[in-house]
Amino acid sequence: MKLCYQVATPDVAIADSVTAYQGPLAKSFGDLAALGYDGVELMTLDPTKLDWEEVKAEADKNHLSVVLVCTGEVFGQLHWSFTDPDEEIRKKAIERTKVIIDFASYLGANVNFGRIRGQYCSAMSKEETEELAVKAFQELSDYAAEKNVALALETVTIMQTNFINTLEEGARMVDRVNRPNFKLMLDIFHLNLEEKNIYDAIREYSSYNIHVHLADNNRRYPGHCGLDFEKILSTFKECGYDGNYCTEIFQIPNQYEAAKGAMEHLRPILDRVYGKQA
Repeated sequence: MKLCYQVATPDVAIADSVTAYQGPLAKSFGDLAALGYDGVELMTLDPTKLDWEEVKAEADKNHLSVVLVCTGEVFGQLHWSFTDPDEEIRKKAIERTKVIIDFASYLGANVNFGRIRGQYCSAMSKEETEELAVKAFQELSDYAAEKNVALALETVTIMQTNFINTLEEGARMVDRVNRPNFKLMLDIFHLNLEEKNIYDAIREYSSYNIHVHLADNNRRYPGHCGLDFEKILSTFKECGYDGNYCTEIFQIPNQYEAAKGAMEHLRPILDRVYGKQA
């Protein structure tokens, strides 16, 4: 079990909306290691613009595991998705994702799919959109399997997309794709908005889950608002989850204070729930 923080690689344009630590990786990794984080989750846009050896060396130097690579800004900044009505955009999204899978494989990490899946639109039927998603997920799962990478489909609130909002919908898609390395990841911020009961949802879909995002109900650092993280993490532990927990939060009041606040709230809880890590 590792407590991780999301970090944007330098190819991602700096913006207030980015839910990750930003700036030179040496500074980001150094700050997070000093705060006591065990690992990082990388938000990247175009890994071909990065020095992969340097990324790995900086993580190793700071004793940080790279546990996941996010695809969110491929949609967020480029607006590419697997289900766009334009075939050329769909191809670009899939090819860029394959490069991200290569990057993740090099780092020993997995990959998540959030907004890059796209959304329902008037140009296509729901059935056509879903079929495009299934085919893309299957192609990418087969590609990732050869590189020992698992893919984690993230359910996302309807405020951000109208496609695969609940864990029931996510699990149905995982079953349709039918690939052993294609699973779900649970994001507490989205679960709080889309599920009737967070704890029941965690229990019901725990067998699908391979990664967890943590944020309070206002998407600021855990402990900032109203969610009961002791109960949330205890529920994951009860279900046998011993994987990685990573923040995905707005960097408020600034990234250092957000990372510090998350650590101060979460580490004591994780120590109580899982036992103090050696």
